[in-house]
Amino acid sequence: MEAIMDAQGLWESIEPSTDVVAKKKTAREVWESLKTRFVGEERVQKARLHMLKSEFEALWIKDGESIDEYAGKLSGMISKYNSVGSTLDDEELVRKLFDTVTEKYIHLIASMDQYSDVEEMPFEEAIGRLKAYEDRLKLRQGGSTSESSLLFTKTEIQTVSK
Repeated sequence: MEAIMDAQGLWESIEPSTDVVAKKKTAREVWESLKTRFVGEERVQKARLHMLKSEFEALWIKDGESIDEYAGKLSGMISKYNSVGSTLDDEELVRKLFDTVTEKYIHLIASMDQYSDVEEMPFEEAIGRLKAYEDRLKLRQGGSTSESSLLFTKTEIQTVSK
C-alpha cells in the first residue's frame, strides 16, 4: 500500500518527510518557507521577469510555422509571466502577434488596424482571424496546385497521344 500511495505522491500525507517545511513550528514559518522555495525572493522574481521580457521581445514566427503553433508559444509566455506574478495583457499580445507574423499576413493586419479597435481586441479573436486567413490561403494554394497538376497531366496526355 505504501508503494502505491508513494507512486501517486500521497504517502507524505501519512508520514510527512523531514524536510525544511516539516521543521517549521508555525503556519507563518511554513508559508514563508514555501514562498521562498516556490516563488522566490523579490530579486529573483525581478531577474526572472527581466529574462521573460527579453524572451518575449525576441519571439518571432518562423517560416513554415502555423498561427496555431506561434499562438501556442505566445500562450506559453502568458503562463511564464503568471508564474512570476506578472501579466501580459491582450493589447500587448495582439500587438506582438501582428508585429511578428510573416509578410503573407500584412494585408489582413493592415485591414484590421484600420477597421477594428485593435487596442480592445481579445488575443483569441486576433488568433482566430489570422487562423481563418491562414486556412483560406491553404485552401486557395491547394486549389491552384490541383489545377496546375491537372493542366500538366492534360498536356502530358495530349503529348503522349500524338
